[in-house]
Amino acid sequence: MERITPQTEAELSDAVRDAALNRLCFEIVSGGTKRSYGRVTEADRLLDLSHFSGMQTYEPDELIFTARAATPIAEIEATLSARRQMLAFAPADWGPLFGEKSGSATLAGVAAANACGSRRFKSGAVRDHLIGCRFVNGDGEAIKAGGRVVKNVTGFDLPKLLCGAFGTLGALTEMTFRVVPALSRAPAIAIRDCHADEGLSLLRKAAGLPFEATGLAYLPAQLCALSTALHAAHLSQANGLALIRIEGAEDPVIDKIARLRDIFSKQNLTVLEDDVTAALFAEIGNGTPFRQHNSDIWRLFVPSTRAYEALAESEASFWYADWAGEVLWLGLPASREVEERLRKITAKFGGSAMLMRAGAQARSRLSVFEPEPPARAALTRAVKTAFDPMHLFNPGRMYEDV
Repeated sequence: MERITPQTEAELSDAVRDAALNRLCFEIVSGGTKRSYGRVTEADRLLDLSHFSGMQTYEPDELIFTARAATPIAEIEATLSARRQMLAFAPADWGPLFGEKSGSATLAGVAAANACGSRRFKSGAVRDHLIGCRFVNGDGEAIKAGGRVVKNVTGFDLPKLLCGAFGTLGALTEMTFRVVPALSRAPAIAIRDCHADEGLSLLRKAAGLPFEATGLAYLPAQLCALSTALHAAHLSQANGLALIRIEGAEDPVIDKIARLRDIFSKQNLTVLEDDVTAALFAEIGNGTPFRQHNSDIWRLFVPSTRAYEALAESEASFWYADWAGEVLWLGLPASREVEERLRKITAKFGGSAMLMRAGAQARSRLSVFEPEPPARAALTRAVKTAFDPMHLFNPGRMYEDV
């Protein structure tokens, strides 16, 4: 496949116009860590945006930064950390799940795949923190959308539309995000030796308490045994573990931990130190338990109140839960029978099922993303046509005709 590597936005626009003239389409990459995520794209050229890298501006007092789209997330987080700030949605590093190097995820890749970690249920998704961007559309036009202020309510919010679109609407070149202060303490309470049904119920209870938990996850026994962070904390032999992370200033966190100890006094509790908590929730958000597990991966999104029922009906034996049970990571085959089983669950309980990791043949044969109802599918096609009328960008990456 021919690789096109523009150095500037003007060169990118020229490349897109040339592709339109010759009726050629692109597969877009920046870091290239998620090329095996989503449906197989049948493209003529590889559009390599890796030169669009580097921090542009960073205003710590205003809690915003602007960076070129292919800037590595690791570089951004290091810059923010030096000023004790962070991206609230906890960008996930999923590259190693697809055999790519850890730490290579880019800002645009995280936004395009909506790659959020464990803070998603508390702090919102990528789109909730993106306030402006520049991109080139399918007509080769360079477009600026949004702005550099947090409150931007003028017109349709185009930046948010590009998040989770898997590069099907345009080629991102620059993005502006808001950030939040990194709080001084972030320990977690680990409730040990609880069955999945009980553990998920405890997480729902914790989610309803006025302590603003920023991490609510459940690991069954076999995944406890695989966790490097839990080995370090001597909890790898736990027979199921419900995890509640609390963040804040020193004194409020101490008070909240004490109150949680009282509320869950009948449970077998351990308080995890900040460094163990950070490592553990990074493993959970990044899908680390699946790195050495050769199964295909499905992610099942359901209301937390139905998580255990959905889990039981999924028939998964290798799994864990995040976001208080709203997302279930499942090690299940990429087969038609499994797909139909999971679609029945989402039809019954609401939500969606996504095939996250599988071979190219399975990703071409199955519906990787939850099928859209006719009205929404028509809207999706209309939006695609408005942004990319000749379907130049990542054709078929999400749905066959998009």
